[in-house]
Amino acid sequence: MRGLALASLALLGGRIGLAATYWVILGGLGGDADYEQRFAAWVREAEKICRGSAGDVQVVALSGGRATATGIRALFGELSRRVRPEDAFVLLLIGHGSFDGYQYKFNLPGPDLTAEDLAALLSPITAERQLVVNTTSASGASIEPLRKPGRIVITATKSGLEKNATVFARYFIEALRDPAADADKNETLTALEAFRYAGQKTARFYESQRRLATEHPLLEDTGRGQGVRLPDPAGGSGRLAASFALLRLGQAQEAARDPARRALLARKERLEQEIDLLKYRKAAMDAAEYRKQLTALLIELARVNEELEK
Repeated sequence: MRGLALASLALLGGRIGLAATYWVILGGLGGDADYEQRFAAWVREAEKICRGSAGDVQVVALSGGRATATGIRALFGELSRRVRPEDAFVLLLIGHGSFDGYQYKFNLPGPDLTAEDLAALLSPITAERQLVVNTTSASGASIEPLRKPGRIVITATKSGLEKNATVFARYFIEALRDPAADADKNETLTALEAFRYAGQKTARFYESQRRLATEHPLLEDTGRGQGVRLPDPAGGSGRLAASFALLRLGQAQEAARDPARRALLARKERLEQEIDLLKYRKAAMDAAEYRKQLTALLIELARVNEELEK
């Protein structure tokens, strides 16, 4: 399995220059043919979408019999030597999870990985921006071991007691390809936008089926909370997720494919994040100082947008 991980990493190739986004997509044990096919299809779809996105995006996907604890550990060992602090890192878990009242486990062929195991694998990853999307059953129980400052944790369920198979994965992946998920229409899909889209679609699924919902997605990005169903960046929750770019769309995607314009795009995204943060701080600021800072940021953003449109 170590050879498999090395082969997967070889696909990433050498890279220099601007920050990259790493995606690790893991499909766990299905338990029966229907779930095996479903999980494998979701992994393939997520991998295809991510590989087709623009910018320096590095993708490794393992599912079925290839996704074992040994192989995953080898993969993370290699990644820990490649990922840089300025990079972004996304771990997407698809499959079944279990909870025995004490410990969450991601179900795999052979030994499972606990939430504590996953946290230990992530620990050497130096990327300052990290996102874990755990779409499995019982995934709410993984929040506490996985949370840390600088890391966003999204789960399909609110606790380890929601043990039924989930549909959240389907809608999270749908968010990656549906332009409607880009709620503010700035051509950058953030982790918060994807979470909100998938959460709303999940709720509508149960309503349309006239079934009692057996999953309630949560997001935790403060490094200390239990996760919330309705993140509010103005109140603190969701602020980090709102600034975490998953994918770019439209003209932003075209710009990301052009090395000469990629730095401008990164500057544009940083300015937009600074503007959002300034708006969150408005209530605690002097009105004149707020207007001064906002005007300066908007002027700079306009200049960058003008350069991008040339």
